[in-house]
Amino acid sequence: MTIPPDTELGAYLLQRKVDPDLASLVESIAASATVVADHLKEAAFQNHIGSAGTTNIQGEDQKLLDVLADRVFRETCGDATSLAAYVSEEAEEVTWLKAPAAGDLILYVDPLDGSSNLEVNLSVGSIFAVSQVQADGDTNVLRKGRDYLCAGYAIYGPSTLFVITFGLGVVGFTLDPSDGQFKLTNAQMRVPPETNEFAVNSSRQRFWDEPIRRYVDECLAGSAGPRGQDFNMRWTASMVADVHRILTRGGVFLYPADESNRRAGGKLRLMYEANPMAFLIEAAGGAASTGTEDILRIQPQAHHQRVSVLLGSSNEIERLVQLHQIHPSQEKIGS
Repeated sequence: MTIPPDTELGAYLLQRKVDPDLASLVESIAASATVVADHLKEAAFQNHIGSAGTTNIQGEDQKLLDVLADRVFRETCGDATSLAAYVSEEAEEVTWLKAPAAGDLILYVDPLDGSSNLEVNLSVGSIFAVSQVQADGDTNVLRKGRDYLCAGYAIYGPSTLFVITFGLGVVGFTLDPSDGQFKLTNAQMRVPPETNEFAVNSSRQRFWDEPIRRYVDECLAGSAGPRGQDFNMRWTASMVADVHRILTRGGVFLYPADESNRRAGGKLRLMYEANPMAFLIEAAGGAASTGTEDILRIQPQAHHQRVSVLLGSSNEIERLVQLHQIHPSQEKIGS
């Protein structure tokens, strides 16, 4: 189906024949992103920059805008009649909005990813995914990523973009400041199978397992090394920004489980970060893995579970999986 550029999000969902309940929720998610974008623009004038003085369930310091963004998504999306459960990175417990019935929707949200970048005015984002209640009275929100109906993110940068997939293909919408509508600007976002860019927090090198250490060493060796080409390293400390770059021009994103975070399972949350982004990247032709497992096939054990995350251009993920097979002595990570 060819949909012309500048099509508004609502019209796109209608033309694509997205289920009306799901379409309504997606529009509420987009509306939430619009409100968050406005708060970010005004944060310095509303005294919303800085710490909230609280911690989330993961023990991380919350920014004022973390708390504000969570409230915006919870209240705005809570108006969607089909939404049964709101599952947020910022909340210890699942918020049930009504008694669940078969077909009702479950929303997973990282309301403000990369909030440590706020004080230095770098790009941040919101990540979301939607799954479905399986039976009347079913309160299980621990769904595998392969069971998601859609996933996406909003990125708040020089322009605000809303990127989404329903499992096949990835599209991007840009917020038009003249009328406040998201309009189709990226009709086919694809991850090329090959790349010469990787994103990793190199300050953690002393904690890495051998597969990650060897992969990065191969990249840094450049054209004189075993890969026979030069690589660039990028790292923004905002998963949304790094994944958006990969969807725009290719690359790989690495946040592996390592000696420091392995007891917790890794750093990134399976249900709010790893699964939605893996779902997106695979829909765009890329690949995602913990190094030893397919991220989207992991059965969650808790809704704040953490995992190792390697995702991006398929050839590079294949190489990383090979290296984990060559060096199998590390503990299994993921499930």
